[in-house]
Amino acid sequence: MPPKKKIDVKQPSLGLGLQEKNPKEAFRNIRNYLAGQFVGATRDDSLLDEVLKCLFCKLVIERGELPPVDLTAQPFELSKQIRSVFATVRSDFPEIYTEESEILLDPASLKFVMQELNFSIMDSESDPIGDAFEVFVGSESRGNSGQFFTPRSVTNLLVAAVNPQPHETVLDPACGAGGFLASVCAHRQRHGVPIENLASGLYGIDKDSYLAQLAKVHISLLTGGHPTVLNGDSVSLQNGSKNLREYLPKNGLDVILTNPPFGAKIIAANPEVISTFDLAKKWTKNKKTGVIEPGDKVSTNVPPQVLFVERCLSLLRPGGRLGMVLPESILSNKSYRHVVEYLLLHTEIHAVMGMPEALFKTSGKGGTHTKTCLLVATKRSDGNTKPGKIFMAEAKWCGQDSRARVIPNNDLPEILQKFEYFRRQGKINEASSLGFLTETAQVTGGVLCPRYYDPQAEHELAGLEETHKLLKVQELIAEGVLSLTTGDEVGKLAYGTGTIPFIRTSDISNWEIKSDPKHGVSREIYESLAKKQDVQAGDVLMVKDGTYLIGTCAIVTEADKQILYQSHLYKIRVNQNTHGLNSFLLLAILSSSAVQKQIRSKQFTQDIIDSLGERINELILPVPLDIVKRDLITEQVRLAVVKRGEAKELARLARDSVCC
Repeated sequence: MPPKKKIDVKQPSLGLGLQEKNPKEAFRNIRNYLAGQFVGATRDDSLLDEVLKCLFCKLVIERGELPPVDLTAQPFELSKQIRSVFATVRSDFPEIYTEESEILLDPASLKFVMQELNFSIMDSESDPIGDAFEVFVGSESRGNSGQFFTPRSVTNLLVAAVNPQPHETVLDPACGAGGFLASVCAHRQRHGVPIENLASGLYGIDKDSYLAQLAKVHISLLTGGHPTVLNGDSVSLQNGSKNLREYLPKNGLDVILTNPPFGAKIIAANPEVISTFDLAKKWTKNKKTGVIEPGDKVSTNVPPQVLFVERCLSLLRPGGRLGMVLPESILSNKSYRHVVEYLLLHTEIHAVMGMPEALFKTSGKGGTHTKTCLLVATKRSDGNTKPGKIFMAEAKWCGQDSRARVIPNNDLPEILQKFEYFRRQGKINEASSLGFLTETAQVTGGVLCPRYYDPQAEHELAGLEETHKLLKVQELIAEGVLSLTTGDEVGKLAYGTGTIPFIRTSDISNWEIKSDPKHGVSREIYESLAKKQDVQAGDVLMVKDGTYLIGTCAIVTEADKQILYQSHLYKIRVNQNTHGLNSFLLLAILSSSAVQKQIRSKQFTQDIIDSLGERINELILPVPLDIVKRDLITEQVRLAVVKRGEAKELARLARDSVCC
């Protein structure tokens, strides 16, 4: 490989005399044009390759290495100019383009593309190459591999939170198209690093050879530099016989920033590699210490995001910093408790920031609605765990809706602002869902997701201590005051086999059971489960699994007690007690803001849906001490239920009267 040129970076000179365009809009126009006009390639990644060649030509011109081209020239003449520029590109970037590489676009297409590329590549406020990747390749084509385009708002937030310094080495072991590395370049440039040094010390790894090459192109285009981007498996640190560790700093990385592929169905590595990871082993509780520890047995199917946690820490130097996107389930589900314990043992956790489900949506059914969290931590230099404070936040908005449309609501800048204040001062000004502190000693049950520790629910309950009994569901069950069970699944083939309602989560609304006739089951199916389910008038049904419906309640009346209910519902029965609790009062309490806030904080993502699960036992029920108030609430709920029943009967009579 010839020695790298030292280039004097000059101010961008487009030399076009045209109004500058929005990069994403320009790429959409180019994609639509090439898809219809360019003969020779229709696949988006092939079209993107040609556009990237044009962007490299544009970069060489912007840097002042060659004079601007004349975009008003005839297509054939302009094509000759651009192809001449591309010869310089091949010379400057031999690790990307061979001597045989050529621009494949016809003259007319080449002119259209170059005219559309009327914006500055080296504008630090934008990442046009990231825009190109999103438009041409995007999230949808990579989703089956668990790879999703990381929104720039997230890469920028994590980079700012980890704050890599100009002299530090930075690695993304699942770099994709280079989004995190691009944000590091922008971060460095904002802190005064010369553009020719922006790519210094940057490393990337991706198992997809196309994405690894794209990441190399991405950073080279943004900086004119030559990052070290490797094609290989970060879990095994191999690419065939090539050992990837040999290409990384021997003493470990200063910073790792990454969004690893996630998905339970993705095979992370072969059994031999998996067996080398502590987090791949089955963890059990030490009877003497009460601490869970790795055993000798290895799990057969470990999600890649679990192995990436350990791999990232193994690649960091002691004192190195980690910024990582993780599915919320890793930080909340009982089956991943060992991952949280591993993090607490090996790192000082600075921040966990919950993201909205819309974050990784692209459009329509594209992307994923998997809920994620951003983790910021430092690798411990010794094995001693020290008590400390963790900054936590739960974003409701991320600047886009569930169809990836840009909206003005974005909590991420405020979260970053609060975190940076905490990093400087060791405290926060005003606790809210967008920033509050949790002591590491408070982390219980392997749960690290922020909404579990959100202080708002506790504050509301604290204000009720003098006027209410605060009763924990688990204790009420132990006393025999409440009985709690869940339902059964009958399978879709049972739907429509009869008229007995099969109640699903969507059938629970406004304290009513609204059965869908299409889901009626046969008398035979009903009889097989009726005794087990034992549904009685006065039982309360509450949604257990879902997302927005969790915590929604209804009461069973005499008119609709002949039902079956699905496994995603709890059935709660109030037995005789001395607390003044009855079914109608319970329905009101479960629907109150004090309990609903608790439910929101305790429902966690489990695979692709949320679940309250066994955490219903942790709910605190505020039962009024005032007997008169309890009786009034009971009567209000009873009347509401009765009148709704009467309204349903009147509606039935009206329908039946039409044809009489």
